Amino acid sequence: MSASHLEALIDALRKLPGVGVKSAQRMAFHLLQHDRAGAQQLSRALDGAVMSVRHCARCHTFTDDEVCSICRDPARDVRQLCVVETPADQAALERTGSYRGLYYVLMGRISPLDGIGASALGAESLLARCEEDGLEEVILATSFTAEGEATAHVLSEGLRARGLKVTRLARGVPAGSELEYVDLSTIAHALVDRR
Repeated sequence: MSASHLEALIDALRKLPGVGVKSAQRMAFHLLQHDRAGAQQLSRALDGAVMSVRHCARCHTFTDDEVCSICRDPARDVRQLCVVETPADQAALERTGSYRGLYYVLMGRISPLDGIGASALGAESLLARCEEDGLEEVILATSFTAEGEATAHVLSEGLRARGLKVTRLARGVPAGSELEYVDLSTIAHALVDRR
């Protein structure tokens, strides 16, 4: 493999979040030295995903089909719609096994500094989805960052204006933590959101 191909591989690996030059080099060298079959499998998987994976027509998550398996599942509770920022957030909620409603994936969050407003997130599409029969509650499960809070606020205003019940994920002290080590903002929110 010529140096230019190696450099191209390292540069491609650096496009992954959290991967710097040294980590990308380590991955490239490992794949080439110890796991060429794994490198070929990775190459085929990436090529297949780029060619086949699209956004679900109903919830915008990633899927191979026009409509994802969750949206097609007749056992899901159509009365609840959980709004998340990313497919990774949706996957995390699914792993809990405690939510059986439907989803809407924003594919981002409002970030004025980056020029991303509500329209860039498809807020109109979300509002149209929320007019479906049977929907009783929209759960805003955006992150608790400044951008996530802004996103939840803007969406809740639009949803409440349509007469929908809007709730937000609770936040508080993590299970198993000692209070003296929890940041003050988390303690304050836990007091406000106590039950």
